[in-house]
Amino acid sequence: MKTRNHQGRIGGHGENGAVLYIALIMLILLALIGVVGMQVATMQERMAANYLAANMAFQQAESGVRSRESEITAGGAFDFEDCTTPYDPIEWANGVDDSTVSVVRTRNVSICMQQCSAAAGSDLSESSCNMYRTTAFSRDRSSIEESSSLSAVDTIFIRP
Repeated sequence: MKTRNHQGRIGGHGENGAVLYIALIMLILLALIGVVGMQVATMQERMAANYLAANMAFQQAESGVRSRESEITAGGAFDFEDCTTPYDPIEWANGVDDSTVSVVRTRNVSICMQQCSAAAGSDLSESSCNMYRTTAFSRDRSSIEESSSLSAVDTIFIRP
């Protein structure tokens, strides 16, 4: 009769814990995927916060422009632009004092566009002098310490 030798092991003699190594490698890969996923989520949160700050600054500057347009429509008088000196809104916005949260600059540019006569500076009743350039600067928060973004808006408004 033949006898069989049964050993308590399953598998051959060449396996020395390969499954353990493969499982550890898989766990390391899953941990790396988790870390990368957290970094991506953190970066997206920062980008969303920056977008919100930039949008808030823009909306506040736009609000300043719209408020000034309401003043112009209601009959407010503003100085005429000096057409001989070029006006650069970027230079103006960069020159705004660091302690300023929001400021609006409005000038009547009708003379520069040759929309009305040179005598309009002394005769404000001339009805065709109705073109205004408004530039607004604003930060995203009401205090400078909390602000992280700023915006400048430059528009031309023609009074109806």
